Amino acid sequence: MNGEIITYLELCTREKANLQQGMNWRIQPTHSVFLMSVRKGSPYDDKVQDEGRTLIYEGHDAPKNTTSHDPKTIDQPGFLPSGKPTRNGVFAKAVKLYKAGTKPPERIRVYEKIKPGIWTYNGEFLLLDQWMEESGGRNVFKFKLTLNEKPLNKYNEEVDELSLGRVIPSYVKQEVFIRDGGKCVMCGSSDNIHFDHILPYSKGGTSLSADNVQILCARHNLSKSDKII
Repeated sequence: MNGEIITYLELCTREKANLQQGMNWRIQPTHSVFLMSVRKGSPYDDKVQDEGRTLIYEGHDAPKNTTSHDPKTIDQPGFLPSGKPTRNGVFAKAVKLYKAGTKPPERIRVYEKIKPGIWTYNGEFLLLDQWMEESGGRNVFKFKLTLNEKPLNKYNEEVDELSLGRVIPSYVKQEVFIRDGGKCVMCGSSDNIHFDHILPYSKGGTSLSADNVQILCARHNLSKSDKII
């Protein structure tokens, strides 16, 4: 569920992998995984646009063991010196195949870091575009992802996401997490918790203010949903 708050260990357990990199190709046969952050001091310039329906994800720098220069001062590579594609190159190829009509867009689950050890699930996105962009005197990869309205469930079946949440900005998530103490405001549980719009987005609620966002456990989130008409 979009907005779910989980620990790093829970994230790795869910994806059945020890995720050490931001860009992870086909962690499972059905999808890839991106780890992102828009917190102050984040190493890459990721952006949330279109009220959370669009993400602009920056590619990754050259591995330190492949260059004698500071990786932040040189172009982000599509290939290693050996000729093997970097993660940038792998995902750029996926975009090329999609645009050529030979492959569907890559499904990517996106998790966002809100504080050390704490992540939130932003949803399943489709990788639709890629380009190179000048940044700080060098060229970096940019990837455009759009929220998938028919994500896969745990049984790898497409489902209609009737309540398409919008990605809540990091500054709002951080404020709410601190304010609510990382626990459900109804019962104090810290298990299976989610960010929740007090007034649903579909009814005019905003994602841009902490006043309209709270933390609920799954039970109280479902109980609230049952009462919304």
